[in-house]
Amino acid sequence: MPQNALPNGPGVGYKPQHFPDLTTDPDPVQWLEIHAENYMGDGGRPLAQLRHLAERFPMSVHGVGLSIGGEGPLDPNHLARLKTLCDWLQPASFSEHLAWSTHDSAFLNDLLPLPYTTETLRRVAEHIDEVQTTLGRHMLLENPSSYLAFAESTWSEPDFLAELAQRTGCGLLLDVNNVFVSATNLAIDAHMYIDTFPIDKVEEFHLGGHDEDEDDHGAPLLIDSHGREVADPVWSLLEYTLARSGARPLLIEWDTDVPDWATLAAEAARAETALARHRQGVAA
Repeated sequence: MPQNALPNGPGVGYKPQHFPDLTTDPDPVQWLEIHAENYMGDGGRPLAQLRHLAERFPMSVHGVGLSIGGEGPLDPNHLARLKTLCDWLQPASFSEHLAWSTHDSAFLNDLLPLPYTTETLRRVAEHIDEVQTTLGRHMLLENPSSYLAFAESTWSEPDFLAELAQRTGCGLLLDVNNVFVSATNLAIDAHMYIDTFPIDKVEEFHLGGHDEDEDDHGAPLLIDSHGREVADPVWSLLEYTLARSGARPLLIEWDTDVPDWATLAAEAARAETALARHRQGVAA
């Protein structure tokens, strides 16, 4: 299968219930993302459908299980299965999260935060180098959604990601909803975060929905749920970001309480409208 570049247009996370719509009337969706761990088997209908879609759409593979920030070594079996998937699918993009989800032999079904220290930086850079060498391809690293900050952190998150990109040559995936969630939860300025982010390293954007809650002190607490439409303040933050970056591939994530195709396509259409206003933009 040819390895196509992701277009500077809207994509969506692929869900099997949308297969008929994607094969008949996918407009305005221009590319698709899959979660790697859902397609590491040897065959069956999921892989058959994926092969069919890959002939029509540029594909992005998004990992959620490498635990690239974990203290221990990367799981060689997981990495081997990921390589097998990428070798036959030939996606236009592969990405993972700046997070950890393993401890000893246990796998935790969550993406957990890291302290931004020089030691963490060294370890994550080594893991990124291992992934890129094993896969034989460039990877993107995604900023997390955060619910707490570590007292021992000595780097800001944008500077930490910028240094990782500089050391390893990886690109960055900027999840704008994650920025909004983290800024609200940690009481920081989302626009200042965007202003200091290494936007020249960003090769892809993500948008998703979040849920609103309160912490034990009554302060706002946002949960990165991917289970509803993108909130209006996140769309506004995207506009602010695109004014710096110009148009880039932009994914709509909706992973729980998955809607019908018309609802998801409407979110993608809103993304296309935002991108169209900035398609001639040049990264700062």
